[in-house]
Amino acid sequence: MKRMIVAALAASAVAATGAIAHAGRQPASARAAHRAALITHVTVTASEFKFVLSSKTAKRGVVVFRVTNVGKLTHDFEIKGRRTRLLSHGQSATLRVVFARKGKYAYECTVSGHAALGMKGVFTIT
Repeated sequence: MKRMIVAALAASAVAATGAIAHAGRQPASARAAHRAALITHVTVTASEFKFVLSSKTAKRGVVVFRVTNVGKLTHDFEIKGRRTRLLSHGQSATLRVVFARKGKYAYECTVSGHAALGMKGVFTIT
């Protein structure tokens, strides 16, 4: 009798474990959509003496900044301690930054005097 009860309990435990494991699985398309939701692409245009961002907010996760210099002077873009290389007219660079916390993050051009002339702003993570 005890063996039958133990066997029944073991069988139900295995069935429950399988149901839990199956419930945790998502289709590959759902996982890909979830990952894509964590990546935001922002286009940044640099010129004298301003930045124009396609969006000044994003959700937590990875933000990919695509920075293009359309100005005549050399510029760069810095945010959260990460910086692009110096960009001459017509050049572009990609900067990938991970934002794990909500908050406001300052960005600027680090070329001497450019931030003081207006090449700065705040990017918000929600």
